[in-house]
Amino acid sequence: MTTMKSARPGTATRKRTKRPPLRAEEAFKTGSLAPQPAGTLSLAAAIGSQVRSLRHKLDLTGAELADQAGLSAGMLSKIENGVVSASIESLDALARALNVPLTTFFASYEEQRDCSFVPSGQGVTIERRGTKAGHQYQLLGHSISGDVVVEPYLITLTEEAKPYIMFQHAGVEFIYMLTGRVLYRHADKAYPLAPGDALFFDAAALHGPEELTKLPTTYLSIIIYPRT
Repeated sequence: MTTMKSARPGTATRKRTKRPPLRAEEAFKTGSLAPQPAGTLSLAAAIGSQVRSLRHKLDLTGAELADQAGLSAGMLSKIENGVVSASIESLDALARALNVPLTTFFASYEEQRDCSFVPSGQGVTIERRGTKAGHQYQLLGHSISGDVVVEPYLITLTEEAKPYIMFQHAGVEFIYMLTGRVLYRHADKAYPLAPGDALFFDAAALHGPEELTKLPTTYLSIIIYPRT
């Protein structure tokens, strides 16, 4: 199991051997490293899909667009279905007919799609503020793009764990209880949590398990905060 110092990129160690900082995309099978579905679009198919979508937005028939672009209806059909790789000249003519930049046709192919795949029991062990109190964290994924960061954790409290209510960080947090029972403190209120209970709160206030009522305890914690 890999160890990182924090939820953000940190120093990874395995068998006490120092390694360069481990990025989230290295810790998980994300993006192009994730299992690819058999139907992943080729460049030609992605371009064709984009052309068809733009044509439909303008409420044009295939014959109308083909005529405006100076192409045959048969050629346009092949382009839209990804059967042929259109020449730059053809794509330029289509871009002018659709009144969009040429690069628009490549947008859906080049756009990065986050996807984290973590097999059962293979989350990345993380050291966080509660680690010294015996709280065990497994990071189950990590967003690598967009305006917000999403960090899902599986948190385990064993018999050696101690209460800890000094967590405080940016963003919001969602907790879903899986096993055990705790009294969870948030600001000036405490909530008894049992399996199936959920808690969603502003993480800028002090929070954490105040009483460990029934151990061992596991719960899912999802932290969301702005990317800086």
